[in-house]
Amino acid sequence: MTDTQITIEQQIEADLRQAMRDRNDVAKIALRAVKTSLTEARKAGADHALSAEQILTTIQREVKRRRDSAEEYTKLGATDKADAELAEVAVLEKYLPQQLSEAEIEIIVREVIAETGATSARELGKVMAATMPRVQGVADGKAVNQVARRLLTA
Repeated sequence: MTDTQITIEQQIEADLRQAMRDRNDVAKIALRAVKTSLTEARKAGADHALSAEQILTTIQREVKRRRDSAEEYTKLGATDKADAELAEVAVLEKYLPQQLSEAEIEIIVREVIAETGATSARELGKVMAATMPRVQGVADGKAVNQVARRLLTA
């Protein structure tokens, strides 16, 4: 176990206790869901311990799940449910590293396009495969895909 892992999990636990004291239902629901996901991930692992990277990946998965749900609720016109999902996203994002801006993503994608020699949208897969390891944990794959698609079709 690393200090980072202990810190993140301890922070989640402390924040959950505080949310319960404050009767903050949004934070309570989001943090309980993350704790459950971390427990499931820990049980699935051979050594029952999670690295800091695995913890961040689990939190990112929970954030993505909520963003996707909010998008679907918005499409269905259930803005109150979409807002609730986005409120949970806001609670969870504080445990993640600062995300790259679209301009920062564009710089990285342009570098990858130059390195791979990609010239058309048909080579999007090659660009994405080379870009994602560079932005792991600090950029959403959907945002990277949109930037790469835009640059390759321009």
